Amino acid sequence: MDETYVQNLNEILTAGGPGVLWTLGQSDDLNANLVRFAPGEGVGRHVNDEVDVLVLGVSGRGEISINGDERTLVAGVVALVPKGASQSIRSDSEDFAYLTVHRRRAPLHIGRRSR
Repeated sequence: MDETYVQNLNEILTAGGPGVLWTLGQSDDLNANLVRFAPGEGVGRHVNDEVDVLVLGVSGRGEISINGDERTLVAGVVALVPKGASQSIRSDSEDFAYLTVHRRRAPLHIGRRSR
């Protein structure tokens, strides 16, 4: 196996601060991101109408809300955020990190949506 396809998440976690720590770059089909937030920070409520998203807790403790149902997100807990669901994620600890995986989608565009 080519080493460029293998990453050690523990090494990435210890080397990075808040924000996106790692992004999968070798796939045309999948998008994956390892994200860390400081306590109280996170991703505000929004709706993703394009893809289902798998969320895996990697370290620390946070809260994920899917259509208003709040659950604790810790290492080893996996959640599916279905396409069209409202979601938010908030960190409750200094070392909170999670991995998201979904089908690659078209780049996001800033501006008005064409109809």
